[in-house]
Amino acid sequence: MEVLFTTRKLQKVCNSEREIIRVFGPSCGRLLQRRLVDLAAAASLAELSTLPQARCHPLKGQREGQFALDLEHPRRLILEAAHDPVPVREDGGIDLERVTRVCVVEVVDYH
Repeated sequence: MEVLFTTRKLQKVCNSEREIIRVFGPSCGRLLQRRLVDLAAAASLAELSTLPQARCHPLKGQREGQFALDLEHPRRLILEAAHDPVPVREDGGIDLERVTRVCVVEVVDYH
């Protein structure tokens, strides 16, 4: 799957082992690296959502259309489908099988 980033700064941090650990700490940084490798290796978001350790789940409310992957509690990796238009199913939900490009929005504790 193709992985994009909302900002150059976030991309720079996420693409450097040293920076990712400096910004997020050793434990969360390593988990973030693992999730980014999982994203790149997956064919679609549906494939990633089958990994229990990532716990990829859709968000609601103001974050409708975004997905979260677990990192070190309480932090989450927030993603959006990077398609225009976003592929949808007949029932109106996002078609995870056809989401092959994602954009990393942020790493945050939204709780």
